Amino acid sequence: MKPEVICLMASSVDGRTWPSRWRPKGSGDLFEQVHERLGGDAWLIGRVTGQEFAKGTVYPATTAERFPRENWIIRRDAKAYGVVLDGHGKICWGRSDIGGDPIVVVLTESVSDAHLAGLRSEGVSYIFAGETALDLPRVLDILSGEFGVKRLLLEGGGHVNGTFLRAGLIDELNLVLCPAVDGAKGAPMVFDSTEAESDRRAPLTAMTLESTTPLHGGALWLRYRITNGAAVPVQASHG
Repeated sequence: MKPEVICLMASSVDGRTWPSRWRPKGSGDLFEQVHERLGGDAWLIGRVTGQEFAKGTVYPATTAERFPRENWIIRRDAKAYGVVLDGHGKICWGRSDIGGDPIVVVLTESVSDAHLAGLRSEGVSYIFAGETALDLPRVLDILSGEFGVKRLLLEGGGHVNGTFLRAGLIDELNLVLCPAVDGAKGAPMVFDSTEAESDRRAPLTAMTLESTTPLHGGALWLRYRITNGAAVPVQASHG
């Protein structure tokens, strides 16, 4: 059964998501506060965001070992998991958890045996969801079936959020709207796309405001329920 997918992002009033560029500066820990209040079984990010958490440098380039392209799971009893889309195996982790949440890497079958050996050596779980591109509904099925995830917090970046949105897989949007402006080109947005996807529209048929909660410093927590129509299947490479 598909988990409930709740997109959680913090943005400036012009929809940008790099707080270091915002003026005035500072949004505190509002995102983390809302994250805790939503209480997901897992949270999911893309490769670019995931790289920010990595501590390693590089895995060995080769290995004599050969591994079946089967899910390799270390823990199924965690309170929450940190799920990272890294289709082609580019992140060298140097750690097995983020803030105490075990890392689960989502790969395609095209990843090298050397990378799988590196993940295993660090105790990082991995799952496969496609041959050369990630199948997002398959990702959700595996998270539900293998880890018991019923409530997934989708937390960016913008390209990953946009891919889920265009696939009609987001059930709710939680936006922490901060009293700041970016005001310049180049920063990522809450939802984004590649040039090739720019004409592809999300199958949203309605957004219903569920609640508006004032937060510290003039920020607002906006909670929208999303209704989706039929969507065209979407595959994503995600690095």
